[in-house]
Amino acid sequence: MGFLSQIEPLYTLAGAFVGILIGLTGVGGGSLMTPILVLLFGVHPAAAVGTDLLFAAVTKVAGTAIHGMNKTINWRIVANLAAGSIPAAALTIWILAGVDRRSATVSEQLNLILGGVLVLTASVLFLRTKLMQIAARYRGAHPELTPAKISIMTLVLGAVIGALVSLTSVGAGAIGVTVLLLLYPHLNVRDMVGTDIVHAVPLTLLAGFGYWMLGETQMGLLGSLLLGSLPGVVFGSYLAPRLPENVIRPMLATTLAAVGLKMLLS
Repeated sequence: MGFLSQIEPLYTLAGAFVGILIGLTGVGGGSLMTPILVLLFGVHPAAAVGTDLLFAAVTKVAGTAIHGMNKTINWRIVANLAAGSIPAAALTIWILAGVDRRSATVSEQLNLILGGVLVLTASVLFLRTKLMQIAARYRGAHPELTPAKISIMTLVLGAVIGALVSLTSVGAGAIGVTVLLLLYPHLNVRDMVGTDIVHAVPLTLLAGFGYWMLGETQMGLLGSLLLGSLPGVVFGSYLAPRLPENVIRPMLATTLAAVGLKMLLS
C-alpha cells in the first residue's frame, strides 16, 4: 500500500510513452524523459538525469530481452562500445561529485548542455539518410579503413557517449545508432538499435548508481516511470520489426528539436 500511494499516474503515462519509443527506435530514454521531467514536472536537472539513468537501465533490460529473442544484437560491437563508455562515465561522475550541482550556474549549464545535445540528436535523425550517403562515398574512397581502425573508432564513440549520457542521459540513442550505421553500413538498423540498447544497460546502470551515491535520484518518481515504461518498451520492441523506421523518425526528430530549443532559450 505504501508503494501504491507513491504512484503518480502522469509519471506512469510519461513512462509508457517513452518506453514505447525506446522499443521502437532505441531513442527516447534520456532524449525525452529528462526534458519531460525538467520542463513539465519541474524536477531539478541533476535529479532528473540521475532518476532517468536508472529508469533507462531497467527499461532497456526489458528491451534487451526482446532484441535478444529477435537476434538483433552484435555483441562484439557492444564490447567495443563499453570499453570506451564505462571509463568515461566513471570519470564524468567523479567530476560531478566535486561540484555544487544545486547551484544556479551548474543547473543552467546542465540545461544548456542538455538542450544542445537534444538539438544535435534531432539533427542527426533528420539527416541520417544524407549522412549514410556521405559515409558510403567516404568508405568507397578510403578502403584502408580496416576492421582494427573501425574497432578503435567504435571505442572512441563509446567514450563520447559515456560522457554525454552521464551528463545529460542523452546520446546513446539517435547519435549512437547513427554513428554505428556509418561505421558498420553492412548491418541493418534493427541490429544497430538492438546493439545500442544492450550497450546502454551497463552504461546507464553505472552512471545511475553514481548519481544515486550522490543523492540525485528520486525513487518514488522512478517507480512511477517504470510502471509505465516496462510494458511500453516490450510493446515497442515487439512492433519494431513490423514498422518502417521512416514512420517514427521525422516525428521524433521534430519533437526533440522543439524540446531542445525550448531548453536552450529558457
